[in-house]
Amino acid sequence: MAFIDYYKILEINKSATPAEIKKAYRKLARKHHPDLNPNDKEAEKKFKEINEANEVLSNPENRKKYDQYGENWQHSEQYEKANQQQQRQRESQQGGYQDFSGGGDFSDFFESMFGGRTSGGRSGRSAQYKGQDFNAELHLDLKDVYTTHKRTLTINGKNIRLSIPAGVENGQQIKIPGHGGDGVSGGPKGDLFITFSIDNHSNFKRDKSNLYSTVNLDLYKALLGGEITVDTFDGKVKLKVIPGTQNGTKVKLKGKGFPVYKKEGAFGDLYIDYQIDIPTNLTEKEKELITELSKLRTL
Repeated sequence: MAFIDYYKILEINKSATPAEIKKAYRKLARKHHPDLNPNDKEAEKKFKEINEANEVLSNPENRKKYDQYGENWQHSEQYEKANQQQQRQRESQQGGYQDFSGGGDFSDFFESMFGGRTSGGRSGRSAQYKGQDFNAELHLDLKDVYTTHKRTLTINGKNIRLSIPAGVENGQQIKIPGHGGDGVSGGPKGDLFITFSIDNHSNFKRDKSNLYSTVNLDLYKALLGGEITVDTFDGKVKLKVIPGTQNGTKVKLKGKGFPVYKKEGAFGDLYIDYQIDIPTNLTEKEKELITELSKLRTL
């Protein structure tokens, strides 16, 4: 297997910080995403490489193994375990040991351990290991996760039909078994982990399944009461305003919030915060009437 330079793929230095890795990945993933480059095999291949590089370098533990073992980083634990066993055997049998930890070339060891080489005149036996787990980030808008829907994702050149439940939250991660890298020597495939990145372009603030919004209320409606129409996430509703409503009054609309994750038909609540608009640029007549009103209030 040819060595893959993940740093070169992401166009960063080996000293790159996690933030620089994330920034480079997002920039290149957007540029080469299959949805933006339909029927472009080269872009599809590049997108696959970018995802693979990010999966390794964005994980501090995997990055450390990759920096030390290169293309064989996934088998570093097996290498270290086997190295320890060999050391103990040599110490007990010969009073000494062979050191594999000097930073040399590990290719011979990995080839004999995982590639089926012969060793000492006997046939090597390949061990089975689970394939690499993949990580991907799915960008959605808040309106996209208001209802359960299906979406086709392209991960490492393969199309995956995914059902996205209503109410999924920003930063939430789901696991799709068996959609990771191929196993070693017939071992099981790795898994795919998808992290949701949800942008909110609405006028509502979301907190889990509850929504919050601010409604401007004119002074006269606040004083005298009446009926107003307000926006909810899925439409408009009419509300009665109580006479004498104060600035900052909060109203709860039960069941008008966001869907509860994986609870069919369950919704949170919508909380409305009234902000009273004070009239400006009053006419002389308005000033006269307000003055009269203020006099009445002082009697």
